[in-house]
Amino acid sequence: MEYDIIVVGGGHAGCEAAYAAATIGKKTLLITASKNNIATLPCNPSIGGSAKGIIVREIDALGGIMGRIADKTQLQMKMLNSSKGPAVRSLRAQVDKVTYPKTMLETLEKKENLEIKEAMIEDLIVEDKEVQGVITESNEKIYSKKVILTTGTYLKADILIGSERTRSGPHGEKPSMHLSDKLKAYGFDILRLKTGTPQRIEKSSIDFSKTHEEKGDSECYSFNTEATNDYDVTKQIPCHLIYTTPETHKIILDNLNKSAMYGGRDDIEGVGPRYCPSIEDKIVRFSDKERHQLFIEPESIYYDDMYLQGFSTSMPRDVQEKMVHSLPGLENAIINKYAYAIEYDAIYPTQVNRSLETKVLKNLYTAGQINGTSGYEEAAGQGIIAGINAALSIDNKEPLILKRNEAYIGVLIDDLVTKGTIEPYRMLTSRAEYRLILRHDNADLRLTEYGYKVGTIKEERYQKFINKKENIKKIISILKETKINPTKENNEKLAKLNSATLKDSISLYNLLKRTEITMSILQEEKFIDLDYTKEELEQAEIFSKYEGYINKVNKEAEKMLKYEEKQIPTNIDYNVVPNLASEARQKLQKINPTTLGQALRISGVNPSDISILMIYLRKYYHE
Repeated sequence: MEYDIIVVGGGHAGCEAAYAAATIGKKTLLITASKNNIATLPCNPSIGGSAKGIIVREIDALGGIMGRIADKTQLQMKMLNSSKGPAVRSLRAQVDKVTYPKTMLETLEKKENLEIKEAMIEDLIVEDKEVQGVITESNEKIYSKKVILTTGTYLKADILIGSERTRSGPHGEKPSMHLSDKLKAYGFDILRLKTGTPQRIEKSSIDFSKTHEEKGDSECYSFNTEATNDYDVTKQIPCHLIYTTPETHKIILDNLNKSAMYGGRDDIEGVGPRYCPSIEDKIVRFSDKERHQLFIEPESIYYDDMYLQGFSTSMPRDVQEKMVHSLPGLENAIINKYAYAIEYDAIYPTQVNRSLETKVLKNLYTAGQINGTSGYEEAAGQGIIAGINAALSIDNKEPLILKRNEAYIGVLIDDLVTKGTIEPYRMLTSRAEYRLILRHDNADLRLTEYGYKVGTIKEERYQKFINKKENIKKIISILKETKINPTKENNEKLAKLNSATLKDSISLYNLLKRTEITMSILQEEKFIDLDYTKEELEQAEIFSKYEGYINKVNKEAEKMLKYEEKQIPTNIDYNVVPNLASEARQKLQKINPTTLGQALRISGVNPSDISILMIYLRKYYHE
């Protein structure tokens, strides 16, 4: 049997890739070693967080499912940085480790055009540098027009605890032993990476009186932009905050030589994540800090394991016992599962195009940790783009390439394929130069149009989106047209709000620019009465308050877009471009950028090299 698209791997990237391809109407096969491992949460059972929550909203705006499943299975919801500006706000859900993957599997099993098969893939069917399907461990050949690899941490995976090394996946599963070797034989450069996870603690053994309770927000939130999530905020399960102690630090420093990360073992090749470090790494790198915060988080309502966020380690078990027992409230803690590091193979992401089709083999796409990323959200963001682009390619349509000023997903993919990585890449707000316009609140306004165009957003949802956009325009128009005069009554209201009184009339749109004035205040003080949704009113308020900043960022983005619009022919020979610096020539040959904007972001390529390249393109390609 032949399929349009085969997705290898049932993690977060694979789920989004398969769902997107099937939604577009392609006959899709998702292959996983076990259905029990679909969308599992081997590390923290949370979705979202700083920057990551915005990625989840973007996935949702494109028609993906991570956000919807998180909404259905959340134990607690929090809007991070809610007291700060909208550019840094990000939603985080503590989700149920049992019901999240179960709900995802049920969603995929009901999906039209999608089949799920249990098998281990050990090779690809390749002819003349074109992938035509996959070969299972039992030597079964399954043909397809496109293949998407989303293998996560399963390529030659090793679990590391102290001096122990066990060839295993995150849950003790059999890893893929031969696929990365096959990829290397086909011409891929292979990268060895590692990441880790902390202990799981028996809930009944924790003294919560020594911890600080962290409750969910008192307001309902939702990743899904189509409908408001409705849940009882009083029934959210709390997390708990604690800190490391001087004793914790002493135990770790005294035993550094026993850590798989720090023990000087010759067999450790992988590079760990700089922005999600082990506790050993934190204490060594930030030796001036007296303590580090940790969170005790629930994993599920169906069992009592508590996740010790921020305490990942690869120390031996006996040392982990001492480390955990040195923490407040955990003096008598029972460790149900010890922390470990996992080392695995990935590919250098510079071997991938921005469409996520590989440069080495045609019809092969890669997404998730195989591309060098860390995190469920980063994987899912790549997965939906890979699924969309594989489907578009079958129909001979242009790929969906999200620009850096359009989405965090665009920043993520561009960083990977242009700059590469030698450590697990994690999305941070600081990586996005246009983060003021890449916000949680406007993800649907940025991306729903794309989802509709490619076929992942259907007509009913699209019409709701169009209606929302029109309502926001109406609100802004009303605010600009409605003026208030410097009457005694109006000035008394403003004085009560600690806002400057009026000497001349002012539009409500300009009044809203004042820090102390909000849309809800305008309504409460009877300056205006508007019957629109909370989200629509919020957008109008943000447009007013941040208009100057947003316009400035948009102008900066427009300047860069001039470079993005200048295409570089794929057949260009950089050896014949005169006067290029030797490093720039080498980097340009390796990355083979598709636009001048992408070329400009390559490390080692300077503005002078771009000027030379522009002149050459103008002369020989009339670009």
